[in-house]
Amino acid sequence: MEEIAWNIETYETNSGEKVVDKFIKKQQPQAKAKIAHVIKLLNLYGNKLGLPHSRALGSGFYELRIRGKEEIRIIYFFGKLRTIHLLHGFKKQTQQIPLKEINIALKRMKALTSI
Repeated sequence: MEEIAWNIETYETNSGEKVVDKFIKKQQPQAKAKIAHVIKLLNLYGNKLGLPHSRALGSGFYELRIRGKEEIRIIYFFGKLRTIHLLHGFKKQTQQIPLKEINIALKRMKALTSI
């Protein structure tokens, strides 16, 4: 039996800016290709995607892990009707994900879920 693909939506600000798309576009070509590949895996496997590509952060958040010269992370959560919301992308420079990055994702998730 074939799996049904998940819907992937990127967070959009009130002014219509797709911040995650903008972040991805700024990356090096090799990193962009890796990001596209991991997003495609997320689209296919959704909540079954695990390490090394995805990891639960707690509080309903997950991180897409793009490994390479630079460690890139995209924070996301699972919404209704097989929808995955990409909330925030950043370059990881420390072992722990900075609280600042989590807070940005949390604020965006609240904006989406309070609609």
